[in-house]
Amino acid sequence: MAEKPFMLNPRGSILEITLGKGKANVISAEDSRELNKMWEAFRDNPEQRFGIITGKGEKFFCAGWDLKNVAESGEASDSDYGSGGFGGLNYPRNFDKPVICVVNGIACGGGFEIMLGCDIIVAEEHATFALPEIKVGVLPDCGVVKLRRRIPYHVAVEFMMTGRWMDAEEAKHWGLVNHIVPKGQGLAKAREIADTLAAGPPLLYPALKQVLRMTESVSENEAFAVHDACATVEAVNRSEDLKEGALAFAEKREPVWKGN
Repeated sequence: MAEKPFMLNPRGSILEITLGKGKANVISAEDSRELNKMWEAFRDNPEQRFGIITGKGEKFFCAGWDLKNVAESGEASDSDYGSGGFGGLNYPRNFDKPVICVVNGIACGGGFEIMLGCDIIVAEEHATFALPEIKVGVLPDCGVVKLRRRIPYHVAVEFMMTGRWMDAEEAKHWGLVNHIVPKGQGLAKAREIADTLAAGPPLLYPALKQVLRMTESVSENEAFAVHDACATVEAVNRSEDLKEGALAFAEKREPVWKGN
């Protein structure tokens, strides 16, 4: 029986995904297509509102593309990885649910790019990061597009062109990760964050993500027009939860969110 590329652990409104193929949690094109299907199912499931992704073990988060499989099968770098690209988070369609990434070890190549597709990143203190594709003659497609938007241009270019490694402290310095926690405590921190989000107003998170996604490449003036046209924003503005938030503030109590 083929080894499963990932494992799922639903926790109420939170879905935990653990990458787990081989010693380095690698991903082939076939695995990537399966991950895409999983993310699409998560996107379309109204009961699941937040995701947490991490890796099996404590040495690797994900080493990216399964190069052993490439050597054996001849799998091309431009293979069909699924509708959202490698790992499903490069450019997912209409994906407005927050995902927290727990980097519990090495995040390199495609694994690093999966991390870039997440919204909040928790790194354990021993985590290391790299885009070493330059050393095997492969273009880090998602890294080229996204990394310069996450950290300073010159840092991103040198990082990609040399294939060097970055530790957790440097990643935090450049704003690439949100939190650094002791080894083995990444998932607990992510669950704490996810539980905080789950206690918040349900309509706000998809609205935030949709506006962020749809205004990423437009000017500030254009962004306000896009903002006003977003269906999720309209839902927030006309919601009972908006009225409840104001009433709870006036009555000096915690709001009771209903998601409508």
